[in-house]
Amino acid sequence: MARKTSPDLAALAASVNDALVAAGATSATAESLTGGRLAALLTTPPGASRSYLGGVVSYATEVKTGVLGVPADLVAEHGVVSAACARAMAEGARRVVGATYALSTTGVAGPDSQEDKPPGTVFVAVAGPDGASVLSLELTGDRAAVQQRTCEEALTALLGVLRQEETPLR
Repeated sequence: MARKTSPDLAALAASVNDALVAAGATSATAESLTGGRLAALLTTPPGASRSYLGGVVSYATEVKTGVLGVPADLVAEHGVVSAACARAMAEGARRVVGATYALSTTGVAGPDSQEDKPPGTVFVAVAGPDGASVLSLELTGDRAAVQQRTCEEALTALLGVLRQEETPLR
């Protein structure tokens, strides 16, 4: 049986979609450890097609490099569980899909370590017209909890960028 989206995450996704529509902007996703959950959240609210264009689930390194254009030398130097990879994934999704903004998720959901990084090591990136920013997270819980918190952090990060850009600096 499919797990239901928590009301808080559904409301957060709806807020992100509303903010994107208000800004005349679109979004895309590049997901690794969240395996499509972020795209599912962004497409849950009615009218999501006004703002969400599409995404890539790049669970395998070859998809990160071949589809999203993450440089192989970046992967060799920093690994796929890194801020550098998250940034490159978000920039790649933005370019490939043609969206105003893109979110990416990469990390270790567990139960085993990857690239000598423990479960809960997560990187979320937001790429937009003014560049990209990356969040480094150390999350706790089982795979499902890490994936859910990652989605929450990604949506919150994009909403923060959108709200910051709608408030002009004085």
